[in-house]
Amino acid sequence: MATSMIRTVVVDDEPLARARLRSFLGAIDDVELVGEASNGIEALRVVQEAEPDLLLLDVQMPGMGGFELLGALKRPPHVIFATAYDEYAIRAFEVEAVDYLLKPVSQARVAEAVARVRTRIEQGTSPDVLKAILRRLEPTDRAPAPLQQIPVQSGRRIIVLPAESIFWFDVEHRLVYAHVDGRAYMTNYTLKEVEERVDPNVFFRAHKSAIVNLTRVREIVPWFGGRYKLIMRDSTGSEVPLSRSQSRTLRARLKW
Repeated sequence: MATSMIRTVVVDDEPLARARLRSFLGAIDDVELVGEASNGIEALRVVQEAEPDLLLLDVQMPGMGGFELLGALKRPPHVIFATAYDEYAIRAFEVEAVDYLLKPVSQARVAEAVARVRTRIEQGTSPDVLKAILRRLEPTDRAPAPLQQIPVQSGRRIIVLPAESIFWFDVEHRLVYAHVDGRAYMTNYTLKEVEERVDPNVFFRAHKSAIVNLTRVREIVPWFGGRYKLIMRDSTGSEVPLSRSQSRTLRARLKW
């Protein structure tokens, strides 16, 4: 039986990037380029008209970015992100993108990503992008179940950590890091999102910029000004300050 063509739309605000992707896609036998756009607003119209199987999508574009475009589509196709920015990889993982290509992309990586799309199509796996976005945006009267796994970034890889393995979260230069014994991994969450989604029976807000895993605390030691420090159970005995107000809260909770 003949293989059906993968109808594809390319969206990127850089003409040279679009030309490069067109060239790479043209070398793949079962890909048909049915449209392209230079920004998210234009792409919205193109995708609605062409109804492609695959969207090769940049993240940062004027007017409407890649994630905003996905949120505006009623029936998003399979998505491969192609971007110069590696900090959006975790967010792409959360909306179940097929792949995340860092520029400058190569012919081999494009072909590999398209092959993954072909596998999904042959297996009858429908794009879950919209469903994932709606899960994130849909209001609910019930608190979501605590996160059991936390996606973090290590270079170009996405590592999924068991929540229980994380010693503490903190903020550095507006980015939230998850600390595992001896290493810090960048996340794509705000500290408020972390606090809302982790198990409140396990994790505790130590101060405005840190949330600790209480099962990973070895000692609570006095500090100056009536404050305390939490000594963690990692190999270096890392210290996390405990604010004065949170010291009172934790004292009442643990009854020390």
